[in-house]
Amino acid sequence: MDARTRAKYEARARIIKALAHPTRLYIVDMLTQEEKCVCEITEKAGADISTVSKHLSILQQAGFLLSRKDKRWVYYSLAGRKASPAVQKALKWVSEALSGDKLVSSDASALKKIIGMEKEKLCRVQANR
Repeated sequence: MDARTRAKYEARARIIKALAHPTRLYIVDMLTQEEKCVCEITEKAGADISTVSKHLSILQQAGFLLSRKDKRWVYYSLAGRKASPAVQKALKWVSEALSGDKLVSSDASALKKIIGMEKEKLCRVQANR
């Protein structure tokens, strides 16, 4: 295998590996509707901030996520059209695979409650865990 072919397959392996963890798959699904603050993602994922940050980093390195900083908060969103064609196909597959799932629907209502919380309060709650 030449270097170019190897690089192509390594990139695809990163995509597959990024989706090969339930929390990362959950984060991708969570971000299909809109961008979320790290504190919102952390609260919904039910993990500590360092674990969620590592998952977000892996997803971002694989090309799934974009981030932006607004004051003290970091927001993540799916890369969408800015993603590579391979990542776009993977995102489409995730969307199709999870559509119509009743558990995903019930999670959406729980997420609305978290998003409705004041970010300062949400961050304080997580800091005290």
